[in-house]
Amino acid sequence: MIVKIGLVAPLTGPQAHLGRDNDNGARLALDEINARGIVIGGKKIRFELVSEDDQADPKTATIVAQKLVDAHVKGVIGHLNSGTSIPASKIYHDAGIPQISPSATAVKYTAQGFKTAFRVMTNDRQQGKVLGRFAVRKMGARRVAIIDDRTAYGQGLADEVERAVRAAGGEVVAREYTTDRASDFLAILTAIKAKNPDVIFYGGMDPQAAPMVKQMQTLGVKARFLGGDGVMTANFLKNAGKSAAGVTASSPGLPLDVMPGGKAFREKFTAKYGQIQTYAPYAYDAAMAMVEAMKRADSVEPARYLPEIGRVRLNGVTGPVSFDA
Repeated sequence: MIVKIGLVAPLTGPQAHLGRDNDNGARLALDEINARGIVIGGKKIRFELVSEDDQADPKTATIVAQKLVDAHVKGVIGHLNSGTSIPASKIYHDAGIPQISPSATAVKYTAQGFKTAFRVMTNDRQQGKVLGRFAVRKMGARRVAIIDDRTAYGQGLADEVERAVRAAGGEVVAREYTTDRASDFLAILTAIKAKNPDVIFYGGMDPQAAPMVKQMQTLGVKARFLGGDGVMTANFLKNAGKSAAGVTASSPGLPLDVMPGGKAFREKFTAKYGQIQTYAPYAYDAAMAMVEAMKRADSVEPARYLPEIGRVRLNGVTGPVSFDA
């Protein structure tokens, strides 16, 4: 019996490297389950990953979410971004289809009252508090400038960082905005340079962060650069080059080699797909957790296994996985 599970992420465009990372992580999990063999409800099950490209665009996200609902998928791993996960979650909720995001961190995503929305990732309230305190107490910043990309993720994280900086005794001397499609930051960086900040925090993803730090160097901006988990990628290091020196970014969890299953995961993943970006282990655990709930319910039907997601206790690659909903 073929059971379809959806995967949604940006598979084209500037964030495609992150989308493929999630896709490959979930695919690796399902391939391993299929290779071992699994029986649920008295039937031998073979999982099929149905991947859709939301292009990191909220409107496209709702279109592909409905497409997956119409394809009768039994669950969805995704979306990658908060700004796509949030609007899509209403569609999955209305259809009664469980959604586990490997990487959406916006607080709102799981605060809408939808019992179908889960994540295996920290949220921006937790991350932002740490980043704001870190800027002031560990980086020694008294003056902090903040830039965000106006997405649900970037703006939400920047808002939390701003609150945390002020709470820690720092001063936010500038708040500037860009988009998740921009590549020229010279104007806002010039304005920020005049404010003489000690640290610049960027709420957004690596396709913008890499040229941003290069342009900081071009303009002679002396402030240190701080980013969230969206900057903590292999592609950022590659594209920023020497300008990445001195950059600090938050990891969404333990470093891969310190994760309980990290070393084994790295070996398996890199042998099959190449370099890991950031979220692949979380996508792997999200897929494993969804299947574990199906096993607990002895059913692949969403209405049957949805209540079991909250009872899952999984020793995942990233660490213990459980849900508080």
